[in-house]
Amino acid sequence: MALTQYFVASSLDGFIAEPDGGLDWLMAFNGVEGQEESYASFMAGIGAIVMGAETYRFLLNEQAAGALDEWPYPGLPTWVVTHAQLPAFEDADITFTSGDIAPVHAAALAAAGGANVWMVGGGSLAAQFHQAGLLDELVLTLIPVALGSGRQLLPVSGTTPAWTLLRSKVLGAGAVELTYRLRP
Repeated sequence: MALTQYFVASSLDGFIAEPDGGLDWLMAFNGVEGQEESYASFMAGIGAIVMGAETYRFLLNEQAAGALDEWPYPGLPTWVVTHAQLPAFEDADITFTSGDIAPVHAAALAAAGGANVWMVGGGSLAAQFHQAGLLDELVLTLIPVALGSGRQLLPVSGTTPAWTLLRSKVLGAGAVELTYRLRP
Protein backbone atom coordinates (compact mmCIF):
# COMPACT_ATOMS: atom_id res chain seq x y z
CA MET A 1 0.00 0.00 0.00
CA ALA A 2 1.33 3.43 -0.96
CA LEU A 3 1.94 5.79 1.94
CA THR A 4 1.91 9.56 2.20
CA GLN A 5 4.94 10.46 4.28
CA TYR A 6 6.16 13.69 5.85
CA PHE A 7 9.97 13.27 5.83
CA VAL A 8 11.46 16.24 7.65
CA ALA A 9 14.12 17.42 10.07
CA SER A 10 13.33 19.43 13.18
CA SER A 11 15.15 21.12 16.01
CA LEU A 12 14.61 19.64 19.46
CA ASP A 13 12.09 22.40 20.20
CA GLY A 14 9.94 21.58 17.17
CA PHE A 15 11.00 24.00 14.43
CA ILE A 16 11.80 23.09 10.82
CA ALA A 17 13.23 26.50 9.93
CA GLU A 18 14.19 29.78 11.52
CA PRO A 19 11.54 32.56 11.50
CA ASP A 20 12.95 33.89 8.19
CA GLY A 21 13.06 30.38 6.69
CA GLY A 22 16.79 29.99 7.29
CA LEU A 23 18.28 26.52 7.50
CA ASP A 24 21.92 27.17 8.38
CA TRP A 25 21.44 25.26 11.65
CA LEU A 26 20.30 22.22 9.65
CA MET A 27 22.90 22.49 6.88
CA ALA A 28 25.60 22.25 9.56
CA PHE A 29 24.49 18.61 9.99
CA ASN A 30 24.67 17.67 6.29
CA GLY A 31 26.71 14.56 5.75
CA VAL A 32 26.49 13.18 9.27
CA GLU A 33 26.92 9.43 9.53
CA GLY A 34 23.90 7.55 8.20
CA GLN A 35 22.11 10.58 6.77
CA GLU A 36 22.83 9.96 3.09
CA GLU A 37 21.96 6.27 3.34
CA SER A 38 18.71 7.06 5.14
CA TYR A 39 17.72 9.68 2.55
CA ALA A 40 18.60 7.39 -0.38
CA SER A 41 16.58 4.55 1.14
CA PHE A 42 13.60 6.87 1.69
CA MET A 43 13.79 8.33 -1.83
CA ALA A 44 13.91 4.84 -3.39
CA GLY A 45 10.28 4.40 -2.30
CA ILE A 46 9.00 7.79 -3.51
CA GLY A 47 6.92 8.14 -6.68
CA ALA A 48 5.53 11.68 -6.33
CA ILE A 49 6.01 14.84 -4.27
CA VAL A 50 3.73 17.49 -2.78
CA MET A 51 5.30 20.64 -1.34
CA GLY A 52 4.27 24.03 -0.06
CA ALA A 53 5.12 27.35 -1.62
CA GLU A 54 7.73 28.30 1.00
CA THR A 55 9.66 25.07 0.44
CA TYR A 56 9.52 25.65 -3.31
CA ARG A 57 10.67 29.27 -2.88
CA PHE A 58 13.60 27.97 -0.81
CA LEU A 59 14.62 25.79 -3.78
CA LEU A 60 14.25 28.74 -6.17
CA ASN A 61 16.46 30.85 -3.89
CA GLU A 62 19.05 28.06 -3.73
CA GLN A 63 19.06 27.97 -7.54
CA ALA A 64 19.40 31.76 -7.78
CA ALA A 65 22.31 31.68 -5.30
CA GLY A 66 24.08 29.04 -7.40
CA ALA A 67 23.78 26.36 -4.73
CA LEU A 68 21.39 24.31 -6.87
CA ASP A 69 22.09 23.66 -10.55
CA GLU A 70 18.99 21.66 -11.42
CA TRP A 71 15.70 20.38 -10.06
CA PRO A 72 16.64 18.09 -7.15
CA TYR A 73 13.83 15.58 -7.80
CA PRO A 74 14.20 14.55 -11.47
CA GLY A 75 11.59 12.17 -12.79
CA LEU A 76 9.23 12.72 -9.86
CA PRO A 77 5.94 14.47 -10.58
CA THR A 78 5.57 17.33 -8.10
CA TRP A 79 2.62 19.41 -6.94
CA VAL A 80 3.37 22.82 -5.42
CA VAL A 81 0.48 24.14 -3.34
CA THR A 82 0.51 27.91 -3.72
CA HIS A 83 -1.66 30.95 -4.35
CA ALA A 84 1.21 32.82 -6.02
CA GLN A 85 2.57 32.75 -9.55
CA LEU A 86 5.95 31.04 -9.34
CA PRO A 87 8.47 30.18 -12.05
CA ALA A 88 9.00 26.52 -12.87
CA PHE A 89 12.34 24.73 -12.83
CA GLU A 90 13.47 23.73 -16.30
CA ASP A 91 12.85 20.05 -17.12
CA ALA A 92 10.80 19.48 -13.95
CA ASP A 93 7.35 17.88 -13.89
CA ILE A 94 5.67 20.49 -11.65
CA THR A 95 1.99 21.29 -11.26
CA PHE A 96 1.10 24.47 -9.39
CA THR A 97 -2.20 24.20 -7.56
CA SER A 98 -4.30 25.79 -4.84
CA GLY A 99 -7.48 24.99 -3.01
CA ASP A 100 -8.61 21.68 -1.56
CA ILE A 101 -5.72 19.31 -0.90
CA ALA A 102 -7.76 16.11 -1.33
CA PRO A 103 -7.65 16.21 -5.17
CA VAL A 104 -3.94 17.06 -5.05
CA HIS A 105 -3.35 14.07 -2.81
CA ALA A 106 -5.38 11.80 -5.08
CA ALA A 107 -3.49 12.99 -8.18
CA ALA A 108 -0.12 12.49 -6.46
CA LEU A 109 -1.06 8.97 -5.33
CA ALA A 110 -2.19 8.10 -8.86
CA ALA A 111 0.99 9.52 -10.39
CA ALA A 112 3.15 7.65 -7.86
CA GLY A 113 1.93 4.39 -9.38
CA GLY A 114 1.97 2.39 -6.16
CA ALA A 115 5.06 4.11 -4.72
CA ASN A 116 4.88 6.51 -1.80
CA VAL A 117 4.11 10.24 -1.84
CA TRP A 118 6.49 12.61 -0.06
CA MET A 119 4.78 15.55 1.59
CA VAL A 120 7.96 17.66 1.59
CA GLY A 121 6.73 20.64 3.56
CA GLY A 122 6.29 22.94 5.08
CA GLY A 123 4.71 22.36 8.40
CA SER A 124 1.44 24.15 7.61
CA LEU A 125 0.82 22.03 4.54
CA ALA A 126 1.72 18.86 6.47
CA ALA A 127 -0.77 19.92 9.16
CA GLN A 128 -3.46 20.31 6.49
CA PHE A 129 -2.71 16.82 5.20
CA HIS A 130 -2.78 15.43 8.73
CA GLN A 131 -6.02 17.16 9.68
CA ALA A 132 -7.63 15.87 6.46
CA GLY A 133 -6.56 12.30 7.38
CA LEU A 134 -4.21 12.08 4.39
CA LEU A 135 -0.85 11.72 6.15
CA ASP A 136 0.23 8.15 6.96
CA GLU A 137 3.72 8.53 8.39
CA LEU A 138 6.01 11.10 9.93
CA VAL A 139 9.70 10.39 9.33
CA LEU A 140 11.33 12.90 11.66
CA THR A 141 15.03 13.52 12.10
CA LEU A 142 15.62 15.34 15.37
CA ILE A 143 18.63 17.61 15.16
CA PRO A 144 20.28 18.26 18.55
CA VAL A 145 19.86 22.05 18.59
CA ALA A 146 17.15 24.37 19.91
CA LEU A 147 16.10 27.39 17.85
CA GLY A 148 13.79 29.14 20.32
CA SER A 149 11.42 30.22 17.55
CA GLY A 150 10.74 29.57 13.92
CA ARG A 151 8.47 27.64 11.61
CA GLN A 152 6.70 24.82 13.39
CA LEU A 153 7.07 21.16 12.55
CA LEU A 154 3.33 20.48 12.53
CA PRO A 155 1.11 23.41 13.56
CA VAL A 156 -2.10 21.46 14.19
CA SER A 157 -5.18 23.08 15.71
CA GLY A 158 -5.42 20.71 18.69
CA THR A 159 -4.04 17.63 20.37
CA THR A 160 -3.56 14.67 18.05
CA PRO A 161 -4.12 11.04 18.95
CA ALA A 162 -0.97 9.21 20.05
CA TRP A 163 1.12 8.02 17.12
CA THR A 164 2.81 4.64 16.87
CA LEU A 165 6.62 4.56 16.79
CA LEU A 166 7.64 2.14 14.05
CA ARG A 167 11.40 2.51 14.29
CA SER A 168 14.21 4.74 15.46
CA LYS A 169 17.74 5.10 14.23
CA VAL A 170 20.66 7.02 15.68
CA LEU A 171 22.55 9.02 13.08
CA GLY A 172 25.86 10.81 13.51
CA ALA A 173 26.39 13.98 15.55
CA GLY A 174 23.53 13.11 17.91
CA ALA A 175 20.75 13.24 15.31
CA VAL A 176 17.96 10.66 15.66
CA GLU A 177 15.52 9.51 12.98
CA LEU A 178 12.07 8.52 14.25
CA THR A 179 9.34 6.98 12.08
CA TYR A 180 5.78 7.26 13.36
CA ARG A 181 2.59 5.79 11.92
CA LEU A 182 -0.07 8.50 12.05
CA ARG A 183 -3.12 6.55 10.93
CA PRO A 184 -4.12 2.97 11.51
